[in-house]
Amino acid sequence: MKTFRLIFSLLLIVPFIACTAQPSNKEVKTSSNNSDKIEAYYFHFTARCTTCRTIEAKAKESLETLYPNQMKQGLITFQSLNIEEVSNKQLATKLGVSGQALLLVRGDQKINLTNEGFLYAVAKPEKFKEVINEKVEFLRLDK
Repeated sequence: MKTFRLIFSLLLIVPFIACTAQPSNKEVKTSSNNSDKIEAYYFHFTARCTTCRTIEAKAKESLETLYPNQMKQGLITFQSLNIEEVSNKQLATKLGVSGQALLLVRGDQKINLTNEGFLYAVAKPEKFKEVINEKVEFLRLDK
């Protein structure tokens, strides 16, 4: 009976604490922009699960490992932003973000890596790093 209550309680609670990731828009190109700067944004809520924290850490680590010179020069940046803070709402709205999201942005081009983050950051961090590299290179070469 105790096991039944525990399982029943978990079934009621888990949906409310689970992450609500953004749907993937994959690669969206609206028009050409000459900006060479690539900005990585990780939007999150105040309450964060282990997976959400891991996505942030692995994304930042991957960029710093793959592109150390560009990071130091400010050509590639990484920002973690709490979507519930008023100061971040304008940018979130501009980028079409309403929940957890990992985005790469160059000018008016946006690549959503949220799904890949949830798929690979914890279980296959090397695969996640490969995906980040592939998408950054796509943005760097697509002028």
